Amino acid sequence: MPLERRRLRVTGTVQGVGFRPFVYRLARVHALAGWVRNDVHGVTIEAVATADVLEAFVRAIEVEAPAAARVEAVFELERAQAHAVAPAGFVIVASEDAAHVTTAISPDLPVCEDCLRELRNQDDRRYRYPFINCTNCGPRYSIIEALPYDRPLTTMRGFVMCASCEAEYHDPLDRRFHAQPTACEVCGPRLRFVVAGEGVDERWDQDALRATASALRGGAVVAIKGLGGYHLACDARDVAAVAALRVRKFRKEKPFAVMGRDLDALEPHVELSPAARRLLSGSERPIVLLAKRGDTLPADLAPDNAALGVMLPYTPVHHLLFDGGAPELLVMTSANRSSEPIAYRDDEALERLQGLADAFLIGERPIARRLDDSVALVVAGESAVVRRARGYAPAPVLRSERFEQPLLALGAELKSSITLGVGGSAYMSQHLGDLGDLESYQAFRETVQDLCAMYHVDPRQVRMVHDLHPAYASSRFAEQFGAARLAVQHHVAHVASVLAERGAWEVPVLGFAFDGAGLGDDGSVWGGEVFAGSLVGGLRRVAHVRQGYLPGGDAAARTPIQAAAGWLEALGDGVWERVTQPPFDLPAARLGFARQLIHTGLNTLRTTSVGRLFDTVAALTGFHRSMTFEGQAAIGLEAAARRTSESERDLEPYPWPFDGRTWDHAPLLAALLDDIDAGASVARVAWRFHDALARGVAEAAISLRTDEPFERVVLSGGVFQNSLLVERIVLHLDGADIPHWRNKVVPSNDGGISLGQLALAACLPGG
Repeated sequence: MPLERRRLRVTGTVQGVGFRPFVYRLARVHALAGWVRNDVHGVTIEAVATADVLEAFVRAIEVEAPAAARVEAVFELERAQAHAVAPAGFVIVASEDAAHVTTAISPDLPVCEDCLRELRNQDDRRYRYPFINCTNCGPRYSIIEALPYDRPLTTMRGFVMCASCEAEYHDPLDRRFHAQPTACEVCGPRLRFVVAGEGVDERWDQDALRATASALRGGAVVAIKGLGGYHLACDARDVAAVAALRVRKFRKEKPFAVMGRDLDALEPHVELSPAARRLLSGSERPIVLLAKRGDTLPADLAPDNAALGVMLPYTPVHHLLFDGGAPELLVMTSANRSSEPIAYRDDEALERLQGLADAFLIGERPIARRLDDSVALVVAGESAVVRRARGYAPAPVLRSERFEQPLLALGAELKSSITLGVGGSAYMSQHLGDLGDLESYQAFRETVQDLCAMYHVDPRQVRMVHDLHPAYASSRFAEQFGAARLAVQHHVAHVASVLAERGAWEVPVLGFAFDGAGLGDDGSVWGGEVFAGSLVGGLRRVAHVRQGYLPGGDAAARTPIQAAAGWLEALGDGVWERVTQPPFDLPAARLGFARQLIHTGLNTLRTTSVGRLFDTVAALTGFHRSMTFEGQAAIGLEAAARRTSESERDLEPYPWPFDGRTWDHAPLLAALLDDIDAGASVARVAWRFHDALARGVAEAAISLRTDEPFERVVLSGGVFQNSLLVERIVLHLDGADIPHWRNKVVPSNDGGISLGQLALAACLPGG
């Protein structure tokens, strides 16, 4: 057969994941001639062989790619007849530089099994080396400063490889061929252990690891540098250490995450379904929120919460600490004071974490950008992302020709993320935090510059998309920047994010957006909305929760009693004396203050927020204090509902009637008050409330599908992080034979807003 020369392009996450040596080895197996290189679009291959061999080669690229790679397409750039005699050999050539980058950056990867075997092998030259990595694992996004991904453009450029590492780095048959962070104890970064306040380096390398393990066993809090920043760690079984960490972080009740040595260490404490095991052990290594298995650990880890966030080790340092005698369960929480962003620079950590940490374990490899741990959960048997950061970012969340021209979506105010559309892909940043915090806002500004620079986009020229609320920091940023801009309503963006994940541009849907707050088109605070339509045709608001009041504005979002006043108003004057008496005992003074705000209209808005409805029920069932973290009252209500007996789960849900346009909360609250008066337990009330909302969603979908025909129901918004509520909604929708979608790739909370904004903007004329 005659020889052919084909030039191929491979797109996706194909840089920094061992793809070129994989192609090189594959070419040798198939006896091809030619070359492979990284470029700004991904990987380009030129191959010479007979047509049948080339077809087999292309199939193998798609089927046998490295585990960390994500091959999205292999397509031909050129095809021509080759010389009668093929050129000899196959080579890897230097990366191509260009002005417009479109290749995907690999997220950071957990240490692989091959490296772990070497780490524990006394005869290996990297035995117990805390920065061991190869082309299949280790830091990526956290060390990249520019593309293409080559060592001089990473934070490893200051470490000159020794002769042995250099030989591996240039050997295409070696697992460390062009592994940009590769190093060893001779030439690479080191570890040092520092006791807080002493200002001197006490221990290095193996001594540093031993000192850290000893400090953790002794009840100390140690700041440990990871891939994307520092963690504050302590023994998760040490009640005193956990309590001390809470006091130091000013974190009264928000749950801590726990890292277990392995799955066996976690199994006695959380429910490990097969889906949860896969999620914990996957390449993203997120924190996974799982149901507690009894009271086996200190209650202070996750007070009044039915779930515990757990994760597995993902860096060599983690494994070395567990191997070296550290407690098998460690609190691993972001190293910061409450509401601040995670510390990631060494000098910053030593300064900011004084008083929080007793000691520091510092790795010399610099971090290019802060990355929190990602958070995920399993709902109705499917995984979903709650916080998208390390392990996920900045992998593309969507490919579409609609993103050929640059677009930048800036998200909302809380749980901020940005999404850049360029070169046919949508790249979502890591979680950035709440923009009301100055340092988080600075991180937001830096990430805009960082992500745009990575893909050679000028943020001064790109069209910006932001939330409708003009006072959000992200909206003000867009206005001040002077670029062309578009405002998108908050809840429309929530629904759009689900459709964007699936590339469902034209699918007609009925979208339910339930959350705490977002500015509506009418100037009121929305949070219990239904939309009909599609991405390309537009999404129209067709129904909503009956309005209540938000007395005191944002204060009502922090104080459930104040929120309750805004919803109980619908029951008339007789309700106020009733709820200040047993068994409710709501404080009359606080209620009176809130009622005065409502009646005068001072600092009071109308709202449809389902989040505030949750807070109201929490207040009526005993949550009378202010919340110390967002969603606390609702989380406690879900935990209570999960304590119901099997017999109570067969009870009728409270009435939440839907008239084709609105749900009326007055009958729901009236029945709930009667139930509590009759002696119902908090668990029973919480269960019936959850089921009322779930059935109400299904009944609304059934009612609306005649006038608003749809193919899918869509669920998005922070309220749908409540896994019990989603499980009950799925049950009722399945019973009505109504197919449904919800967020999986991006968070259903405000962390997914930027993707929805981007997709909606891309559907407008001119993109």
